[in-house]
Amino acid sequence: MITVSGLSITAVKGTRVRAVDAIELGERGARGDRAFYLIDARGQMVNGKRWGELQAIVADFDPDGRTLALALPDGTTASGAIAHAGPVQTTFFSRPREAQELRGPWSEALSAFFGEPLRLVEVPSAVDRGRKAAVSLISRASLRRLAQSATCDTVDDRRFRMTIEVEGVDAHAEDSWIGERVRIGAALVRFRGNIGRCMVTTRNPDTGAVDLQTLHALADYRRHVDSSEPLPFGIYGEVLAGGTVRVGDPVEPIF
Repeated sequence: MITVSGLSITAVKGTRVRAVDAIELGERGARGDRAFYLIDARGQMVNGKRWGELQAIVADFDPDGRTLALALPDGTTASGAIAHAGPVQTTFFSRPREAQELRGPWSEALSAFFGEPLRLVEVPSAVDRGRKAAVSLISRASLRRLAQSATCDTVDDRRFRMTIEVEGVDAHAEDSWIGERVRIGAALVRFRGNIGRCMVTTRNPDTGAVDLQTLHALADYRRHVDSSEPLPFGIYGEVLAGGTVRVGDPVEPIF
């Protein structure tokens, strides 16, 4: 039997992912997940490729009460009710995108921590590939296989910042779900492609320091896999029907 073995979200793109017991999946992904991102003085989105230390920041967002709290590793906290300062033009992965700049303590705290002017903005969803990739999935068996290649005991799943982790399939069996519908808890997802990996996965998920050569380990045995993106590890999909997904829920591919 295939089951959901883990769920992870983060309110601010690039900040530390948090394990949760349940998520509410909709067409834009998990509710409250990646609702915000940082931009620099030029309006360009800032993520973990540029500032690994983002992963040391813990974001706590209440989408019902519309409050956001950030805990920074230097002990600084910034919290309050969400209010908008107005629309701002940003560049999101080289594409223009309008977002709502936040009015409140967050931008000031983040700017002081990183030593450059940064602004926090809100969008309906800051998932990399948009609605076709509103949800991501990896199997625990794939993580175990990567650990073998990396010659370490375990690989922390948070390195890959996936929404859903599943147990009960062989390593990389999830690749065969691309193009298929999969029932996950009360939600229905059609998986669209492989997730190609970048240097962010080499960073420690607590500190952001580079401490594991995940890309070398992947290349050792996944370099020549026929995939939609290079160095594939995990899959992304579109939410066809929303619903609640909980740890322990059944996962059923519909072939």
